[in-house]
Amino acid sequence: MGSRALYATRAAPAATPFDRLVEDTFYLTVGIEVEQRLMPVEKGARIRPGPRLAPGIGVDATGRVYGRPERAGTYAAQVQICRDQACDEERVTFVVLRNVPWAPGALTFPGRAGQRLDGNIQIRGGPTGVPPTFTVTRQGALPPGVTIGPDGHVGGVPVESGVSRVPVRICLAGNCAGVVVTLIVI
Repeated sequence: MGSRALYATRAAPAATPFDRLVEDTFYLTVGIEVEQRLMPVEKGARIRPGPRLAPGIGVDATGRVYGRPERAGTYAAQVQICRDQACDEERVTFVVLRNVPWAPGALTFPGRAGQRLDGNIQIRGGPTGVPPTFTVTRQGALPPGVTIGPDGHVGGVPVESGVSRVPVRICLAGNCAGVVVTLIVI
């Protein structure tokens, strides 16, 4: 007769479709129009609009956060996330920062075809503790082999020489501006 091993199993707690949003903390700037969206983790869930989330900020049934923040501060609000007839509340935090001017640093990056390119788009000024985001708005403007990441890193191995002008949108707590990054590859 063989021996049987008995294993104790512990069931993992069942996740509910209401336990989180993709993002639940948002950084905004006083006076800058909001371009954010609450996105439930579970497909098919919807947002039930409620009262203001923070002074000057609201949300609609699609999860679009709208308005212009009126006062600096940290605001916590409850939103309802619904699936079929069941709704549950989820806490959302809005960190509204005062409008601190910022400017991009150097936007020109030299390199050589066939050699690694390694640089970063820098930001001068702006609120402290909030990382900027970088979005290439016309991917086709990037030369083959080169990327610009959401953290502002310019990298890759350029395939051919030439000058490329790449439009990039930089956002810092909802305060956004478009710039042109110039890549000079010899």
